Amino acid sequence: MMTHRKFGLFAALAAFAVLSAPASGEPVERMLTLAQREKAPLLDTLKALVSIESGSRDLDGLGRIADLIAGRLKELGGEVALVEPRDVYRMEDTPETIGKMVRATFAGTGTKKILLLAHMDTVYQRGMLAEQPFRVDGDRAYGLGIADDKQGIAVIIHTLAILKAMDFRQYGTVTVLINADEEINSPGSRSLITKLGAEHDATFSVEGSRVASDKLSLATSGIASITLTVEGKASHSGSAPEQGVNALYELAHQVLQTRDLSDPAIGLKMNWTLANAGRTRNMIPPNAQAMADIRVLRAADYDGIEKTVRERIKNKLLPDTKVEMIFERRRPPLDPTLASRALAKHAQQIYRELGKDLVVDEVAEGSGTDAAFAALETKAPVIERFGLRGFGAHTIEAEYVLISSTEPRLYLLARMIMDVAQGKAPGVAR
Repeated sequence: MMTHRKFGLFAALAAFAVLSAPASGEPVERMLTLAQREKAPLLDTLKALVSIESGSRDLDGLGRIADLIAGRLKELGGEVALVEPRDVYRMEDTPETIGKMVRATFAGTGTKKILLLAHMDTVYQRGMLAEQPFRVDGDRAYGLGIADDKQGIAVIIHTLAILKAMDFRQYGTVTVLINADEEINSPGSRSLITKLGAEHDATFSVEGSRVASDKLSLATSGIASITLTVEGKASHSGSAPEQGVNALYELAHQVLQTRDLSDPAIGLKMNWTLANAGRTRNMIPPNAQAMADIRVLRAADYDGIEKTVRERIKNKLLPDTKVEMIFERRRPPLDPTLASRALAKHAQQIYRELGKDLVVDEVAEGSGTDAAFAALETKAPVIERFGLRGFGAHTIEAEYVLISSTEPRLYLLARMIMDVAQGKAPGVAR
C-alpha cells in the first residue's frame, strides 16, 4: 500500500515529467495536446476581436475591445486593470484622447518576471467591417487587423489558457500589456512599456510573424516623420491666378526633389505618404501640407536624413512661398543583444521539437514596434514576432493569418514562458 509521503513524491515526479522536455528533443506532449485543443477556441477569439472595429482614434471601439480583453484575462485568473495613458508624448498627429490599456498580472510561485506585449488598435476606419467581416478560407483567416495585431491578443490569451490547464505557476509574475495606440507610435503607452521592460527578466512581443518566413525578430526599425508645410497666397483661379502664389505647385516640387533619399545600403527608407492642399476648386491654394514616413536601422541616421531634407527644401520653385518642416523621432530602433540572441537560439531548439525550423532575424524589415520601448532601459532579452504567421498588414482587403501556425506558435510561447520561469533559458539573468 502506498503511503501518503510516497504518493506525494510520486505526484511531484510525475508533474516534473509533464513539465520538462525530454532530453531527446521530443515535445512536451501535454503542452502540445493542449496547443492543438486551443486551435478552434483561438479562431473563435479572433472572430470576436476582429468583429469589433478598433482604429487608433475610435474610442468607442477601443473601449469595447478593451472590455472584452479584460474579461478574458480575468477569467484566466489575472488581476486586471484598465490603465489611462499618462505622461503622453505628443506628436503632430497625436489625438487629444487616447484609448485605455489593458494590464493583467498573473502571480506565481517562482521569481522570474515575464512581460507579454500586443496591441488592440488598427489602422482602419470605422465602417469597413461591414464589407470585410471575419471569414475563413482554407488555411487562412481573414479580417481587418487580424494579423496586426489581434492575433497577438488571441495568442496571449490562449497561451495563458494552456499554462492554466497545466497548472503551471512557477514564474514570479507574468504581466500582459495590451495598448491602444501602437499604430500612432504609442504616445500614451511608451513610458509604461519602457518601465515594465526594465522590471522584467524577459519581454516577448506578440506581433505577427510572416507567411514567407517563420521567424522571430531581434531588430525592428526606428520610425520618424516629416511634416512639410507650404504657405502661398490665395487668388481667384479664373480672373487673377497670376496674383496668387500656388502652394500646391511648391509642395509638388518639394516632394519630387526629396523622393530619392532612401538608402537601402543602410536600411534608410523615406516615403511621402500623405498630402493635401487648397480650400476650394476655384481658388489658387494658399497652403499645402505633406507627411513623409521614415524608417532607420540606427538612431544615428535620424540626424543625417533630417539634415539632408532641410538642405533640399531650401531650393524652392516659387521664391514667394514659405516652406517649413517639422521632423519628429517617433520610435527608436530595436537592436539585437547577446541576451536576446541566446534566448532566441533556445526558441529555435524548442521549434525543432516540433520538426520545424525557426528563422531568427537580426536585421529589421522596416516595421517599428513597441518591443523597442521595452528594450530602452534594460539589458534583459526582448524578442519580437511571437504571433501567428500572417500577411497584408495595413492593406485594405488582404489581411490574413495562417490557421496552421496556431499550434506551433502557442507551443513556442508557452514553452518559452515555462523555460524562463524554470531557469532553463539562456540569456536570462540567474
